[in-house]
Amino acid sequence: MGKLIVSLSPHAHGTDTVEHNMYGVIIALLPALLVSFWFFGIGSAIVCGTSVAACVFFEWVINKFLLGNKRNTICDGSAVLTGLLLGFNLPSNLPIWIIIIGALFAIGVGKMTFGGLGNNLFNPALVGRAALLVAFPAQMTTWPKVGQLTSYLDAETGATPLALMKDAVKNGDISLLEKLPSLLDLLIGIHPDGAGSIGEICAVALLLGFAYMLWKKIITWHIPVSILATVFVFSGLLYLSSPVYADPISVLLSGGLMLGAIFMATDYVTSPMTPKGQIIYGVAIGFLTVVIRNWGAYPEGMSFAILIMNAFTPLINNYVKPQRFGEVAE
Repeated sequence: MGKLIVSLSPHAHGTDTVEHNMYGVIIALLPALLVSFWFFGIGSAIVCGTSVAACVFFEWVINKFLLGNKRNTICDGSAVLTGLLLGFNLPSNLPIWIIIIGALFAIGVGKMTFGGLGNNLFNPALVGRAALLVAFPAQMTTWPKVGQLTSYLDAETGATPLALMKDAVKNGDISLLEKLPSLLDLLIGIHPDGAGSIGEICAVALLLGFAYMLWKKIITWHIPVSILATVFVFSGLLYLSSPVYADPISVLLSGGLMLGAIFMATDYVTSPMTPKGQIIYGVAIGFLTVVIRNWGAYPEGMSFAILIMNAFTPLINNYVKPQRFGEVAE
């Protein structure tokens, strides 16, 4: 029989619960979700709805029939949040059967294999996205244009701003950067060509979610700000070194950088515990993102940068340990 171990006082008391924080993040994602419906229409609804439903279903099945866990965890909001974030990282014309495979990887491999919420080493939604990107690279890198509200599988596609930036660096063609949307268009989500993933379309909507989570103290500023600042500085240095690199503001507003920095990298389980550790983590993610974007195989590097640093989180936590109560700093 297990023993109940009570640590010495003082004890910290709080009103936070898993449900409170999970549904708080979901609320913060609502502006971006509504904007995705406005720009992508039925495609966004199908992809996000399928992803959420599949993630909830797989968590229930695995808990009940494979793990024998009698406790119902599908109402704590974590499976819904994973499904929503996975949907946000997918194109709006992705076939349903591929979305379901991604949900299975996200929940079955990324989350439940490690023992469920609180035990996973990697962000589950990004595990699902990475698996789909490796297995279905063509479908995962075909980006519909905005404004096709009633189109789904037959939506017209185009090149994203990140793809233009990548080709400019690869081919040394400065003229490709002239095709980039204006900073205002990138900010509000007006893309004449391919728009990218569902959840990365509008930076304003994501920043509104960021402000809400800071207000509700769901997250702190350390990880998002350190990521964005590092990307700005590193990409700014590249921009000053050669005209083939895009300006740092366009880099910040393009692709899944805002989505990843605000909603993915800040995952409680897979990010460091201390502010100092979070800044180290964020700086490393920002640096890796710029490296992968410019010299990696894919135009977007945010997801892979976060997954790489997820693996280093235990080392960061071990290196930057919180000071014990009453301990005198050296």
